[in-house]
Amino acid sequence: MSGNLSHLNTPVINIIRRDMTKLPSNITIQQSLEYIRQKEIGEKIVYFYVVDDDDRLVGVLPTRRLLTAPLDQKVSEIMIAPVVTIPHYATVLDAYEFFLLYKFLAFPVVDEKKALIGVIDIAMFADDTFDIADRENMDRQFEIIGFSITQIKEASPFKAFRFRLPWLLATIASGTVCALLAGIYEMTLAKTLMLAFFLTLVLGLGESVSIQSMTLSIHSLRSKKPDWVWYLKSFYREVGAAVLLGIACGFIVGVIAWLWRGKGIEAFAIGTSIMLTLCLAVFFGLSIPSLLHKLKLDMRIAAGPLTLALTDISTVLIYFSLAKALL
Repeated sequence: MSGNLSHLNTPVINIIRRDMTKLPSNITIQQSLEYIRQKEIGEKIVYFYVVDDDDRLVGVLPTRRLLTAPLDQKVSEIMIAPVVTIPHYATVLDAYEFFLLYKFLAFPVVDEKKALIGVIDIAMFADDTFDIADRENMDRQFEIIGFSITQIKEASPFKAFRFRLPWLLATIASGTVCALLAGIYEMTLAKTLMLAFFLTLVLGLGESVSIQSMTLSIHSLRSKKPDWVWYLKSFYREVGAAVLLGIACGFIVGVIAWLWRGKGIEAFAIGTSIMLTLCLAVFFGLSIPSLLHKLKLDMRIAAGPLTLALTDISTVLIYFSLAKALL
């Protein structure tokens, strides 16, 4: 598999093993052993997979636990649940990330009804595993700023330029919009220079929170498809955290501004804008990856530049609009 990395976008369902052994959840260890003897099992059994009456995956049973458990104990009592699964629509690159994140020897692959359809184990990646592990941290940083290292490995300067320029243009575009917005609020800036002093800090806080929220969203979306229930639950959790972070950061920065310049209303405007900005930042951090995932676009590459651009523009709008209303 080394050399050409185009295989990373191959659907994982194309390379799964289907010789896994499924055990009913309501049988005993003695019955399981007899069941296994009667079945034809593959050569690379690592885990046994426990299913319910509807053939849905409900647990996993390591071989060691199966062999050492009392014979009269039920499989459902010693199985490990819930199970970390790889969805059938995942790619080979997604599977790599599961192995690097969880350090398991194998993962079950399930369909939309949680039915077990195959297994992917670490032996399939024997040639690439250590090389991929060494690149993990560097890959993650490149993906955040807008391109995948797998796209530019051994690429010519022109090809690297072609991959990287579109996302840099997104940054230039958002920066230009922010500059134009600042120009619109020129009179507000003229009233107090303190707004200019703290603008970079407010932008930095918004970007940090949006990237944190985006990273959590991408991690969640690797193993499931987004729906409204998941989105609203995640949004409630993220906004709750953002409000607390916004209150804390807004209060600290507001106090600093007040102690430094002695102007309470400006300090209040800066602190309040921070709280509002962080709430909007988590909205973009959650919504952009979800939308890209829904549109079947590569959220790992595109989400970073889009999230940062929208966060910066909204931050400038909130910051100056609130200042204009209060000053």
